[in-house]
Amino acid sequence: MTATDTRTQTITAPDRRRASRRGWIAVAVWAAGIAAVFATGWYLRRAGLATEDALPPLHAQARGRPPTWRLAPAAAAAALLVAVLPRAASRLRWRTLLPVSWAAAALWAVALAVADGWDALAAPLNAPTEYPAGLAQVRPGPLEWLRTFTERLGGYTTHVRGHPPLPTLTLWLLEKAGLPGTGWAAAFVIASGTSAVAAIAIALRCAAGERAARAAVPFLVLAPLALWIATAMDAFFLAVGAWGTALAALAARRAGSGAVAIAAAGGLLLGALPYLSYGLLPLFAVPLAVLLLTRPRPRVLAGAAAGLVVVPAAFTLLGFWWPDGVRATLDTYLISRGSAQRSYTYFLFGDLAVLGLLTGPAVAYALPRTAGVLWRAARTRAMSPAAAVALPACAALLGMVVLDLSGVTKGEVERIWVPFAAWLVAAASLRAPGSRWWLAAQAATALAVQALVLSPW
Repeated sequence: MTATDTRTQTITAPDRRRASRRGWIAVAVWAAGIAAVFATGWYLRRAGLATEDALPPLHAQARGRPPTWRLAPAAAAAALLVAVLPRAASRLRWRTLLPVSWAAAALWAVALAVADGWDALAAPLNAPTEYPAGLAQVRPGPLEWLRTFTERLGGYTTHVRGHPPLPTLTLWLLEKAGLPGTGWAAAFVIASGTSAVAAIAIALRCAAGERAARAAVPFLVLAPLALWIATAMDAFFLAVGAWGTALAALAARRAGSGAVAIAAAGGLLLGALPYLSYGLLPLFAVPLAVLLLTRPRPRVLAGAAAGLVVVPAAFTLLGFWWPDGVRATLDTYLISRGSAQRSYTYFLFGDLAVLGLLTGPAVAYALPRTAGVLWRAARTRAMSPAAAVALPACAALLGMVVLDLSGVTKGEVERIWVPFAAWLVAAASLRAPGSRWWLAAQAATALAVQALVLSPW
């Protein structure tokens, strides 16, 4: 198969109409499914059967009054980005496009968040349930804190005890570097989270070619999930996974000893994922898919494997045994009066509806095409650029489905899905490359959610 998908060159008008019809049916299902889940959540809430979330399936509440004029900067940013991103993605030099896309993603995320005022950027991290509230217990002795982390888990804040130690230690290191407080923490989370746009573009360029990567960039920038990039710590998790995958993909395309070093760096980041969140283990399906596409040499794989064991080995030597952390966290989860009490059946579907909000209608429109190109690739054993974009997207989707079926992620997935959903967003380019209308629909989805929903993140 050449750099272009030869099947698309011979597609007939009836085929195009059928493909368009399937896409619009998917969008209708997307909209109806989200509406049905929110309507069911309203009914359950009114009946007293869903009490923790004010606006299920979101861990949020409906706004009494939309921010109206305060959304004007975000609307202006959306209009600007919709106008310029398709042309910029196709015409800028590749090395220029990467920082531009990063800056554009940061602009979009921040513009959405500050509709609630500049304080809204750091406000999520100021909550008493968040990681910064647990730093006081780390400061006297981080090594002792780490060694006794599991046995003292019940005394920590909600997010600290619900995750491995690495997110809290990351903020502690930021503080030790002279950047204390939630303002600097928010800047770090937003900067790292938005950088994932560049990382995913790099990975797609290595796996599917530059043309496919450029087509995905505008959708990555304007994804509705930007609402939870500013500011949820899971945006940092997204960056770690995306850059680990990007470095592994780059190493597969390089020659010489430098490739091994790059692979080791990628492996180091990927090895950190389970120590950031226990729920990130299924995210490994994405780098595995990318490595399957890029086919690295054995020494590159060896370098990645060497990097992969560094973080687990370090934490184990310092006294934190990951399986014990999983067990202790699950115990505290099951005895809590919070999310463990949520309905499994409702959130089985509700979590998928939230995924629809994060990824937007453009992804729904592209899903039939995404499934189709993967089916053809499996049948013909020929990997087109479109299939190379679809495979990591579907790998991320598979990871989310596994988590959803497990019942561990019952609610609050608007942040939990972020490290996965960004890869799925790239699939939007398979049906609407360069389409300003679909980019506008993505932006409008984010603006509507920001106008109607008040989220703690």
